[in-house]
Amino acid sequence: MEEKQRTEQVWQGEETEAWRGQLRHYTYDQIAVGLSHEFTVALTEEYQQLFRKITGDINPLHCDPDFAREKGFGGPVAYGMLEASFYSSLAGVFLPGENSLIHSVEVLFKKPVYIGDVLTVRGTVAEKNDTFRFIKLKCDITRNGKEKCSRAVMQIGVLE
Repeated sequence: MEEKQRTEQVWQGEETEAWRGQLRHYTYDQIAVGLSHEFTVALTEEYQQLFRKITGDINPLHCDPDFAREKGFGGPVAYGMLEASFYSSLAGVFLPGENSLIHSVEVLFKKPVYIGDVLTVRGTVAEKNDTFRFIKLKCDITRNGKEKCSRAVMQIGVLE
């Protein structure tokens, strides 16, 4: 069974609170290999500042435009872990949603992302483990509909 779900809204800033209205409630038995979901989020300066404040990461690559350009980037690079945090949103809100418990996330960063980029976050169920009731999602994040910036494999327990 291949079923694809898409959230059409582009989320940004405090609007992510609206994700609560999108919360999925998949049970383990409702999930099939091939089930997928994607959503789009705009990477804002607000996200970058909040991430910096929460983590204390003041690396100039992320907050000094001149430093970032000297190092060959187009401007301050968004935090990679900020980008990767949207994999958590994918699992915790959309697939499987409220019944998720993330066991592991393996991320490979392929290209930098910048403030103002629009990220499309996708995940597809690649495996199910009936013994331990977890799913494996294969995921990726694409920037501005063109370039794949990261990919991930997530192992997620499905609580009931």
